[in-house]
Amino acid sequence: MFRFISALPFALGALKLASAATVLTGQYTCDTAGDYTLCNDQWGIANGVGSQTSTLISASGSTISWSTNYTWANNPNDVKTYANVLSNTAKGVQISQISSFPTTWDWYYETQSSGLRADVSYDMWTGTAQTGTAASSSSSYEIMIWLSGKGGIQPVGSLKTSGISLAGYTWNLWSGTTETWTTLSFVSADGDITSFNAELTPFFQYLVENEGVSASQYIQAIQTGTEAFTGTAELVTTSFSVSLSG
Repeated sequence: MFRFISALPFALGALKLASAATVLTGQYTCDTAGDYTLCNDQWGIANGVGSQTSTLISASGSTISWSTNYTWANNPNDVKTYANVLSNTAKGVQISQISSFPTTWDWYYETQSSGLRADVSYDMWTGTAQTGTAASSSSSYEIMIWLSGKGGIQPVGSLKTSGISLAGYTWNLWSGTTETWTTLSFVSADGDITSFNAELTPFFQYLVENEGVSASQYIQAIQTGTEAFTGTAELVTTSFSVSLSG
């Protein structure tokens, strides 16, 4: 799904510690720390009523932790926000040249309201150019991996294939078109995956072999976070990391 990436995220230093947590409150406020940029991305708030903050807890090198606290109402089928971290280093490699693409993500809901509608997801962007901005004219594909989906929400498009085995889990693949790119979403068929430790390469290999994605596509951007539809929750990421080598 489309999400705005601020062109001018402000940086408050390369290292953030829990004792100096940074709270983001603005619609598109971002903060760079370590290898990542945390953004309180509220691109869809015109479709709802509520508020959101994102807190950078700590960051050191390739590992980051953060939390997002939100309340949203109205238009339950519309995404209000995608609070996320963007990797500043895992990009610029063609799918055919990927040699290593490891990631870990440990998260939990500190609180969640009854009937919460939200996902916890990777949002990765590819294009024909080596560099490009997520959700822009340079994007050819948006590739999502849903580790959680609450309240019966669905990705863009329609169900394409069920029962895909990748990275030790089972996934259902959804496909659709948004703006100028194609969205391909792997949705966990195993329920919430709160501790994800995997190699991402097989997901891209599957799309090349089965969905016509060109192996010459470049990884342009990798985001991870939560899409909030409606409800109240505090999502905490205790540890996240991703790296990409070609």
